[in-house]
Amino acid sequence: MRAIRRFTVRTVLPPELAALGELVHNLRWSWHPETMDLFEQVDPETWQRVGHDPVALLGAVDSRRLAELARDRRFLRRLADAADDLREYMTAPRWYQNLEGAPQAIAYFSPEFGIAAALPQYSGGLGILAGDHLKAASDLGVPIIGVGLLYRHGYFTQSLSPEGWQLEHYPSLDPGGMPLTLLKEPDGEPARIRVNLPENRVLHAQIWVAQVGRVPLLLLDSDVAENDALSRDVTDRLYGGGTDHRLLQELLLGIGGVRAVRAYCRITGYPEPEVFHTNEGHAGFLGLERIRELTEARLTFEEALEAVRAGTVFTTHTPVPAGIDRFPMDMIARQFGGDNAWPTVDVERILELGAEPEGEGGDKALFNMAVMGMRLAQRVNGVSQLHGKVSREMFQGLWPGFDVDEVPIGSITNGVHAPTWVGREALELAGERLPLLAEEAKGWEGIQKISDEEIWEIRGKLRRRLVEAARERLRRSWRERGASDPELKWIDEALDPDVLTIGFARRVPSYKRLTLMLRDPERLRAILLHPERPVQIVIAGKAHPADEGGKRLIQQIVRFADQEDVRHRIVFLPDYDMSLAQLLVQGCDVWMNNPLRPLEACGTSGMKAALNGGLNLSIRDGWWDEWYDGNNGWAIPTADGVEDPDRRDELEASALYDLIEREVAPRFYDRAAGGPPRRWIEMVKHTLTSLGPKVLAGRMLRDYVVDLYTPAARAARELAADNYRQARAFAAWKLRVRRAWPGVRVEHVETSGVGDTPELGATLEVRATVALGELEPGDVAVQAAYGRVGPHDELVRPSYATLEPVESADDGRVIFHGTVPLDRTGAFGYTVRVVPSHPLMASPAELGLITVPEEPAGMTNGTFR
Repeated sequence: MRAIRRFTVRTVLPPELAALGELVHNLRWSWHPETMDLFEQVDPETWQRVGHDPVALLGAVDSRRLAELARDRRFLRRLADAADDLREYMTAPRWYQNLEGAPQAIAYFSPEFGIAAALPQYSGGLGILAGDHLKAASDLGVPIIGVGLLYRHGYFTQSLSPEGWQLEHYPSLDPGGMPLTLLKEPDGEPARIRVNLPENRVLHAQIWVAQVGRVPLLLLDSDVAENDALSRDVTDRLYGGGTDHRLLQELLLGIGGVRAVRAYCRITGYPEPEVFHTNEGHAGFLGLERIRELTEARLTFEEALEAVRAGTVFTTHTPVPAGIDRFPMDMIARQFGGDNAWPTVDVERILELGAEPEGEGGDKALFNMAVMGMRLAQRVNGVSQLHGKVSREMFQGLWPGFDVDEVPIGSITNGVHAPTWVGREALELAGERLPLLAEEAKGWEGIQKISDEEIWEIRGKLRRRLVEAARERLRRSWRERGASDPELKWIDEALDPDVLTIGFARRVPSYKRLTLMLRDPERLRAILLHPERPVQIVIAGKAHPADEGGKRLIQQIVRFADQEDVRHRIVFLPDYDMSLAQLLVQGCDVWMNNPLRPLEACGTSGMKAALNGGLNLSIRDGWWDEWYDGNNGWAIPTADGVEDPDRRDELEASALYDLIEREVAPRFYDRAAGGPPRRWIEMVKHTLTSLGPKVLAGRMLRDYVVDLYTPAARAARELAADNYRQARAFAAWKLRVRRAWPGVRVEHVETSGVGDTPELGATLEVRATVALGELEPGDVAVQAAYGRVGPHDELVRPSYATLEPVESADDGRVIFHGTVPLDRTGAFGYTVRVVPSHPLMASPAELGLITVPEEPAGMTNGTFR
């Protein structure tokens, strides 16, 4: 018989051990080794058995052992010290508390959060990034409230069939068995939020709180008695179900998430967020909920939209349109119209926010969550410089008429949380020798003072730990596939702690090319079995349950790795999770990444490996494109422009083999008299020195605070002041400008000052006659765009000079004047453009309005070369 319900019975701690519960329920333990040591001391054998999960530890430890610890003065002193350390960490001023003008709080929404393996609410990079974002915020004192969903089955666990096919399992998760606390009203009743659905249905949810250091993470749970069976399953699993199910999850995350934040702040007194950060489009409906709040407070839709946009940050993570959530328009219309319409928000306006721009690829029948997210946010960013460029190209249609470089999508390159991902031995060495490791770039220069022998010893310990853990997981996997113990004696010798170890672990969509290494199986076999310079490869990764192609890729790898002659040199480890990821990024000498460029938005696993002294062997995509310097790893050459995908894979796989055979393996094994490989460690030191300060999540979060959160808070305050006076004025100004824009024309442009033979250093005077119609000169910026021109007279990355109004006529025409420096030789050109201008605009492209001369070649010197 199966239980119809499961729950966890928690241990009642003796009063002397009450602080132990406090430590367990703050996830800071997941990146604080001293607290982990204390948990291990409770019961070392049980600690190992429960997989280093402190909640499970307290549920499994014998009450007699707890009574014994309650009398152990030495343990009680350690417990008191750990509790005092946590309380000081929670309350002491940190970096953020010394900033002026920063927001009093930020709400950070994400569909998944990878905090610790004990809280399995993540599937891959998006969630791991979100977890590192919260941890870095805690360390820096940034007042963030995380918002997500509590998935009762989390993401699937993975095993393999005897044939090497991925099998999925969805374990039931009990919130009582995880480090969570139910948010309750002052009267002790669980706090509830509700989201209305069509046909008079209501989706209810309760709110679990995970304390991530100083940061509260709110997780909404629809498995409550008030819901019908269908609604209870809304938060059943991460990225499961069809389109209807996905929409309900995103409504709960966005609309319900804002309501959960309001409830949390009301109950706890936490400051209300001034900035709302949407981590990808899944939570985009949060902007609609905030508009609803403001329209019910007597703002118009346009006024509320401006107030909401000012305080919203949107981060896009996908470089391909197929990765964006899109829903049928009629589905959105049913949700926000008819019997479920919001009285103060017209459903047509909502549909306009998600409408894809006309042109190539646009579909009028689909509601695009990323498009809505960008229209609801005044500040948008990608997650690496290359991804920012790709995103500007992808979404250029939202800002028609503007060059791709002016599309208002910036970039903040991701980072990783070092205390979570760096091996303890390396952290302790850094703590002794590099006291400024996590704070200042100059502290990393001390790496050069650490001896080669010390670094090599630590690398050996981390590699050995990976090998031992890999053998255990490999044995467990083969048993699950039906092998008997006598058949598995070979696993005792699988992998070798002294052999060059390459890691490859990630999700398994096709563009990440898990099987590129199999392009020439015999050449790979020769690399693995080289008599003097052997190589071993440790592989992990999950394919989405619905991705049959990804599962086939895994099966291909497994079948190759099952072959008797190579199975000791290449292994696939099932059930890739945070625990396995930590072992891999710490223990591998080389981190391999070979996506189809430029489809990797950022990719952070290589950053984690670098912080552990690993070297990257990667296609120049994502973060590696901007930070590879020729000496901190290897760049796999890309066959950009080769349209035949098989030919491209062949070329790039051959380049990969060449690098391993001719550069990577020879350098690893280049040793004199049994000492460490000096040239290899020279690269390791350079990698740590050059990449260390860049790849930290602390650097990333400071960039967000300075470049996005603080300007957003400043803009939001300005628009909200005096009963939203500026929001009302800004909305009215935008409406007036949009209506009048068809009357704006550049009628005449003339130049003077350089004669017939312009020379470098001369100054070109530009006069433009502009018809403004119903607008005033202060409503616009008239600019001369100038610089190098391409073969079709297109301006290439132009510079801009503002022209000032010098003469006005009664008919609305205004003459603008300015100068352009001839600051480069060769083909040079210019044109004039008019764009809206307002102090509250974050970008000239914000309204998507631009006017240029209709036929520049016919103007007087309209194009000058």
